[in-house]
Amino acid sequence: MRFSRRALLAAAVTIPVAGTILRPALAQEPVIFAPDGIALGGYDVVAYFSEGRPVLGSEEFEIMWHGAMWRFASAEALMEFEMNPAAFAPQYGGYCAYAVSKGGIASSMPWAFMVLDGKLYLNRSLEALSLWREDLEANIAHADSHWPAVIGR
Repeated sequence: MRFSRRALLAAAVTIPVAGTILRPALAQEPVIFAPDGIALGGYDVVAYFSEGRPVLGSEEFEIMWHGAMWRFASAEALMEFEMNPAAFAPQYGGYCAYAVSKGGIASSMPWAFMVLDGKLYLNRSLEALSLWREDLEANIAHADSHWPAVIGR
């Protein structure tokens, strides 16, 4: 079987990228995406709902929940979360929603988000967010069917 130079180059470029974007859970992953033990990289999850944008939290206002430290921009945001954490916690533990819909996991970034029907969805990139939005109903159904098995639970 012969491959063109273009096909080999495309494969060489695509394979490493695909591995970093979507990876199956090989072992049990944490329930919450928490780089260095800090949920959502330290962004205030309440701000996504109250301000419609990511806001960096502070060490001054933090709480441990589901094995991760959650940071907030204010005492009020911390109190709101404390009263009902499930109302603010991102879907799929804050992992990339699009990756979960495809049966894998990937990290997420604070700016690739959407709030829909009172639920926060985070994605790995703005491109993943765009793909997520293309067919929300189906993507949510697929992600729901994979979660939490996709993290080995």
